[in-house]
Amino acid sequence: MDGLQLKDIHLPSPVGYWPPAPGWWLLAIVLPALVWASFRWYRRPRRRAVVKTAQAMLTAIRDDAGMDDRQKLAALSALLRRVAISRDGRESVAGLHGDAWLRYLDASLADRPFSEGEGRCLADGPYRPSAPVDDIAAVAALCERWLKQRAKSS
Repeated sequence: MDGLQLKDIHLPSPVGYWPPAPGWWLLAIVLPALVWASFRWYRRPRRRAVVKTAQAMLTAIRDDAGMDDRQKLAALSALLRRVAISRDGRESVAGLHGDAWLRYLDASLADRPFSEGEGRCLADGPYRPSAPVDDIAAVAALCERWLKQRAKSS
């Protein structure tokens, strides 16, 4: 046994921290996606509830016999503004007025009924007491259409 030349046991080099194992890469991708999805899942019922409540309020405004057309127009304008603020945030919606407000409302509909159609009266109609309201039923139907489109996009 004198002739055996044995070498000492060599330990492997220590495992480094880089590059991480594939499981860590997967976790780095899945965890942010999971956080994003849960945030969207959490906000979705609240957004739908806002639109559902607004649709009920729209029906109440439309059916209220104690209000004249001018009051209904002001109530519809305020309702759309509240829905827009609750859905898209005060910073992006509260400062809109006039044509900018109508363009915002048109953004969710294919044809431009607010800036070029019967919804034009929502820009300044509630603030001009002498201007006649052409067709409050058509404006209310347009508002209902806008709310339905917002419900689909949530």
